[in-house]
Amino acid sequence: MSVATDHTGPWTVADVLALSEDRTTRYELLGESLVMSPAPGIRHQRASFRLHVILDAAARAAGAPVEVLEAINVTLPSGLVVPGLVVTDAGATVKDTVSVDADAVQLVVELVSPGNTMDRKFKPLLYAEVAIPHFWRLEFDPAPRLIVSELHAGRYVESSTALAGATTRINAPFPVDIDPAGLTRQ
Repeated sequence: MSVATDHTGPWTVADVLALSEDRTTRYELLGESLVMSPAPGIRHQRASFRLHVILDAAARAAGAPVEVLEAINVTLPSGLVVPGLVVTDAGATVKDTVSVDADAVQLVVELVSPGNTMDRKFKPLLYAEVAIPHFWRLEFDPAPRLIVSELHAGRYVESSTALAGATTRINAPFPVDIDPAGLTRQ
């Protein structure tokens, strides 16, 4: 029987962070409900790592005082989420914790598989609610594409889309050139 099944009552951020590390399952807290999803597959991991490398190099080149993190817990007033990638203020990562506060996050990147409405519809609302300025969504099918959105008047507005096979310049939170085709290629 799993820990999630043994738990009684509403979940808290502390309850979720107290769960033992499990590399086969991602745990997120939305309201008082624990949401479990399978760990990402190879395509997702490959794209996440490569995008991390690209963002890290671009941040360093721009002298941006940030850190790029993969699959880190982000604490929201309404719970706990695990985006594919985050760009956070460097000062927020001085202590070796298992989560960062949403107010230190400059960019959230979700890597979305077909049929995943949580990352596509619901989580962007949560990120906008806490005023994370930049939200990117990497869609895999039919070909990789990166949808870039900026926060305006409390909601995300698409500012550009980087398509596979063409290098696109994205200017915020720091300049980065990207061709999504290279993120998933074996």
